[in-house]
Amino acid sequence: MSKTLIKFHQRLNEKGATMVEYGLMVALVAVVVGVAAALLGKNISTMFAGLTFP
Repeated sequence: MSKTLIKFHQRLNEKGATMVEYGLMVALVAVVVGVAAALLGKNISTMFAGLTFP
């Protein structure tokens, strides 16, 4: 294996996540929530608009 692959493999074996990795995970969750809200927003709004309360 080349030195680059060995270094990459060693980094994968390190314990714990760095702040950068946490930041990337938070960003990914934010994107998923945003896309879900954009796709489902009108459907949910229409569904709740049809509700009537006695």
